[in-house]
Amino acid sequence: MRVSRSFIPTLKEVPNDAVIQSHILMIRAGLVRQLSAGIYSWLPLGYKVIRKIIDIIREEMNAIGGQEFHFPGLNPKEIWEQTGRVEAFGDILFHIKNREYVLAPTHEEIVAYHAKGAIASYKDLPQIWYQIQTKFRNEPRPRSGVIRGRQFIMKDAYTLDRDDAGLDVGYALHDKAYRAIFDRCGLRYFVVGASSGAMGGSKSEEFMVKSDAGEDTVAYCEKCGYAANAEVAQSVAALIPHQKESKKLFEISTPNVHSIDELCTFLKIDEHETAKSRIYIHDAKPILVLMLGNDEVNETKLGNVLGGNVRPAHPEELKEISGADAGSIGPIDFPHRIIADNLLKDGNNLYSGANKNDFHIGGIDLRRDVSKCEYFDLRTAENGEKCIRCGSTLDVFKAIELGHIFKLGTKYSDALGVLYLDENGKERPIVMGSYGIGVERIFACFLEQNYDEKGIIWKKPLNPFDIHLIGLNMKNEMVSKACEKLYIDLIAEGYEVLFDDRLEASAGFKFNDADLLGMPIQLIVGEKNLKDGKVEVKNRKTGEKKVVELTQLNSILKELI
Repeated sequence: MRVSRSFIPTLKEVPNDAVIQSHILMIRAGLVRQLSAGIYSWLPLGYKVIRKIIDIIREEMNAIGGQEFHFPGLNPKEIWEQTGRVEAFGDILFHIKNREYVLAPTHEEIVAYHAKGAIASYKDLPQIWYQIQTKFRNEPRPRSGVIRGRQFIMKDAYTLDRDDAGLDVGYALHDKAYRAIFDRCGLRYFVVGASSGAMGGSKSEEFMVKSDAGEDTVAYCEKCGYAANAEVAQSVAALIPHQKESKKLFEISTPNVHSIDELCTFLKIDEHETAKSRIYIHDAKPILVLMLGNDEVNETKLGNVLGGNVRPAHPEELKEISGADAGSIGPIDFPHRIIADNLLKDGNNLYSGANKNDFHIGGIDLRRDVSKCEYFDLRTAENGEKCIRCGSTLDVFKAIELGHIFKLGTKYSDALGVLYLDENGKERPIVMGSYGIGVERIFACFLEQNYDEKGIIWKKPLNPFDIHLIGLNMKNEMVSKACEKLYIDLIAEGYEVLFDDRLEASAGFKFNDADLLGMPIQLIVGEKNLKDGKVEVKNRKTGEKKVVELTQLNSILKELI
């Protein structure tokens, strides 16, 4: 491809709205341009890489028996209402035409719709269906370039099986395919246990890349390999010891004290002597959640414990439920269900709200005073705590999610009546799995792991071109003819070549663009070396340069690429 005839709008300056490296590089290298918040156009060079990623995904999905579909992005809302996911997705779901239709963020419902009736017998199972398609999510705060957008390209796959044993096989096949995809794309990644969220189902795992640009938080043990998304990660943290003597309950006036830190300062106590109270609404009923000190409620864990619909109580609901506003709520005489984090199980002589504004209660013994309290793991694991598996220290860090695999079970089959006849002629629900990969996230994560201060460092098989052919002073007839011949010969040898044939661009400008664009090999053709029958070869990754005979060029390129 000739640069003079191509649209590659490179930029010298870092764009103001780009913060993470992958976003900066995509904009500066002319790979994408933003149309609106969270909506990007892929430019020719960037889309060339997207197609290479898609080809790899397609090859690996076909290798496990996947059949490629193309489902509509525009879905009747009524199908989504049958599974309850209009409410589950909330405002993230795009609604159009008087809210009769939605733009699909995923396609479980549509797969189940097409399977219903068409798969009649156990003889029709198992099936693996997949597609590579544009999806839509109305992200309230799109950020990090293409990592968190409102429109994105996704590979989503679905297994349809007779039973859980069949689902296990399909799940394992996708685990293997995903590892092959990410390995072929040259990514350093790891796998963590995760929450299924709005997808539903039982077991799920995420394929993650460690990155400060990540929106997920992951707990990882280097010693034993334990890894889990912070939404579900467990750790070993010190329990609150039960003191030998429990004080009697006593009330304290605490004017203008609304947080744990303010309470500790006011009473001159440690936060581990306090129990923070939060009220949630679970299936329309209030529930009090107690946490130690400043520990925050992990709402994913809470939802997994309670099931059903869970949300924080609104500020205007708190006083009606407890008698007090936020900051003065506590477990003593609370008339509804109470649950607490495991760390509080033996707690006594604790301080919490009095269910009366500007008052707290001390001397709380949870065994004695809140005997019906139930205990669960409700907190988020923190850096430096002990691994639940081996006892070593956990590392908690940011990561980007590349892909997510779910065991859905019969959630969608039950909701939509997707049944098949087993060997005995009995109707049974089809057992489903769901498996997603963010195509653009693969691209972004590759850039996050492969760049330097000059720009991108591409490597096979994702590099847009193998060789960046740079003609210095293309107005010189000798240089021009040599470049034209090299360009034709290299393509004939099977190389993908980007030829900088611009007449007016200076050598420095071409070199800067070449380093920014980052093709693995730069082949520099100038008058001085040509007079001796030589050209210069530069390895973009190492920066190593060597002047080589034209007669030796082909063998050297084969060695380097």
